[in-house]
Formats: sequence, structure tokens, C-alpha cells
Amino acid sequence: MAQQKKSVSRQKRFTPKLHVKKGDRVRVIAGSQKGKEGEILRIFPEKNRAIVDNVNLVKKHVKPTQNDQGGIHEIAAPLHLSNLMLLDPKTNEPTRIGRKEVDGKLVRYSKKTGEIIQ
Repeated sequence: MAQQKKSVSRQKRFTPKLHVKKGDRVRVIAGSQKGKEGEILRIFPEKNRAIVDNVNLVKKHVKPTQNDQGGIHEIAAPLHLSNLMLLDPKTNEPTRIGRKEVDGKLVRYSKKTGEIIQ
């Protein structure tokens, strides 16, 4: 008698805490876009990637549709999170972040200045 295998979908236990989130100002610290700064528009936590405004622009050929004109558009492509560093809101310099509990809530703070990051 043939035994049937049950397909068990492995679910991740949790999504890891990321050092950046949507709306943060970041600087690219590695790769061809090194030194550029921008705001995070979108994050893909499952792929550890983020789209940063006006950074890593690529040309995309778009076919015309009834509503849209076609052509070659420049769009921002995702970057790996390890290549991004958060900018300190006070000094506008790249900083590492830490987490501490304030009033029962876990908040991010700048390791460089100790300033809490909103």
C-alpha cells in the first residue's frame, strides 16, 4: 500500500524586526548607489529589500494601454536592507539603531546621539 505524504507548509515563526521602516531617511552605504540618500517608499520584509525614493533608478519599457501612454519610464528598484543605514534625525548622519523600552513600549533610538527615533 502506497503511503501518501502530507504537504506541510512551513510557516515562519515571526517576521524579524528591521532597523528601518517606511518613511525613514536612509543613506546607501554599499554598491553602485553608495552615498545617495532618500526616503523609504516601500519595504519587502520577506525579501529584506526596500525601495528608496530616487535611488537605484532603472529604465522600464512600458507598453501603451488605453489609459496610459507607453514609453521608457524610470522607476526605483529595490535595494537590500544591509546596504541602507538610517540617518540620525538630529545630525543627519548615518547611525546604528538600538531598541529600549520607554513607558512600556519598545522604541528605536540612535546609537550615535541617544535620540529617540519616531
